[in-house]
Amino acid sequence: MKKRVVVTGIGTITSLGKTKDEFWNAIKEGKCGIGLVERFDTTGYTTIIGAEIKDFDPGQYMDKKEAKRMDRYTQYAVAASKEAMESSGLNLDEVDKTRMGVIIGSGIGGLETFEIQHSIFEAKGPGKVSPFFVPMMISNMASGQVAIQYGAKGFNESVITACATSTNALGDAFKVIQRGDADIMIAGGAEAPITQMSYAGFCSMKAMSTNPDPTKACRPFDADRDGFVMGEGAGIMILEELEHAQKRGANIIAEIVGYGCTCDAYHITAPAPEGEGGARSMAVAIKDAGIEPADVDYVNAHGTSTPYNDKFETAAIKTCFGEHANNLVISSTKSMTGHLLGAAGAIEAIICALALNEGFVPATINYNTPDPECDLDYVPNVGREKDIKYAISNSLGFGGHNSTIALKKF
Repeated sequence: MKKRVVVTGIGTITSLGKTKDEFWNAIKEGKCGIGLVERFDTTGYTTIIGAEIKDFDPGQYMDKKEAKRMDRYTQYAVAASKEAMESSGLNLDEVDKTRMGVIIGSGIGGLETFEIQHSIFEAKGPGKVSPFFVPMMISNMASGQVAIQYGAKGFNESVITACATSTNALGDAFKVIQRGDADIMIAGGAEAPITQMSYAGFCSMKAMSTNPDPTKACRPFDADRDGFVMGEGAGIMILEELEHAQKRGANIIAEIVGYGCTCDAYHITAPAPEGEGGARSMAVAIKDAGIEPADVDYVNAHGTSTPYNDKFETAAIKTCFGEHANNLVISSTKSMTGHLLGAAGAIEAIICALALNEGFVPATINYNTPDPECDLDYVPNVGREKDIKYAISNSLGFGGHNSTIALKKF
């Protein structure tokens, strides 16, 4: 018999706030976390904006000496995991740590470390490269470091599926508990991609918005959208087997009920025509949840503010939901957070869990000019009080990776 899986803890580090409450209040108010990039000189770059985390002090969350041995993305993961663990109310002295695991993904990993150490290599030679270069850079180190922090000796892995990464991480963690291989999973994603080389690459691809106005650049589903805006941070959930959570009197935020994962097998960066793979991912998640498409109330869309994604994701939603697509409320919260790449799915699943818990649907901000090819209800500019029972969150990544997670009000 499949185990039921619930969310008992949440932690976030984003440009909208360094705690879950600060983040969620900003989301409800429709605040924009995007500004001019300050981390490096953007002279010569076609994109000069991003959703940067300001005034982040890793020493508030971890030992300062250990923090120096972590890339920024790992620091974000450890910080968000600390809040998630504290909010869960778990007493680690009473937990079987061989049945507590970690799955935290990162689409890019320690790119900032790579850039810094390569500069040292070029200037001073190979003997001056840090002995911590490799363990700081590799993409599994967030999972490894978080496991060390809490003594989590169970199932542990890292997922790398570009922008679908942390939805896959949550889905895989859900399945680990569902099949009985763990009682508790610390799961989500972390990303620190606001670096010189990252921006150079994405600008060269012409994937990012060239709008210099931070308050208007990220406009998912709007006819004037021209590319995504980079974000950074981490989103972590504590997932727990239902009976395990109830036995200790945990505060249950939401239930995870379904997971879909598909591939376009079409192109390295472009989505499949009409969002065919995304439509199948949603259908798989809904079937896995044991519900019908008409049961879903809210979709947190991938909604990147790129011309192709928003058009084809709209088509995918119509394919999956049929006439019910017109009854859905849909939002892209990337309009506020920017696109956190491998951490985006976790942040957006967290938003779904809180939306279900509070009965509030966030807005898609910066929506001004309707696009005839994007003609559904995207909750323009102002969020809504609305009782919702089921929500799904979509993540669609380079390489044709599609993932969807389905959540239920508890």
